Amino acid sequence: MNGSAPTLQARGLECVRSDSLLFSDLNFSVKAGQVLQIEGPNGSGKTSLLRILAGLTPPSEGEVLWRGENIARRRPAFLSEVAYLGHQLGLKAELSVEENLRLALALNGVSFTPESLAEILRTVGLTGREDVPARALSAGQRQRVTLARLILSAAKLWILDEPFTALDINGVSLVESLLEAHLNHGGLVVLTSHQTVRIGGGLVKLALA
Repeated sequence: MNGSAPTLQARGLECVRSDSLLFSDLNFSVKAGQVLQIEGPNGSGKTSLLRILAGLTPPSEGEVLWRGENIARRRPAFLSEVAYLGHQLGLKAELSVEENLRLALALNGVSFTPESLAEILRTVGLTGREDVPARALSAGQRQRVTLARLILSAAKLWILDEPFTALDINGVSLVESLLEAHLNHGGLVVLTSHQTVRIGGGLVKLALA
């Protein structure tokens, strides 16, 4: 799966939740260097679509392709290349910032050094808070921990559900700079956001009714 170009495709996607049709016959393609911003009112299926694209829930109809192959048939290979940031940040409240990051990286088999970890914490503005339990962090600081986890992953595909939530203006700028860097290194991003995403190029929008 790693030999082909990193492209995410949706073919004829349909999503039904609680007997309600959220969307149907959805088709699109996202390639390396692009951000797909999904827009739409509450209840239009934005989060449901992200979960389908991340391989967390199956579509009612249609298929998702990664590098030209159905993600359901090549699930382990796909999951090794995708990072999903949802509304539930997945932090252990009793663990420190550094312990949360070490646990996440160990579970995903990502190697790191103390120096690389310290550099990432500086990048996301958490230097000096390494030993603070997650429960004692502000909402914005917890979001920054998940951003650090995102950077340290080796994932080509980032799927982000409202990544600007709880962040101040500096945090928003940080996310935008991380997106730019990820795209420049051959990555691709699918995200939802109620605000304008400011990147140099490669931004594509998809509106759900």
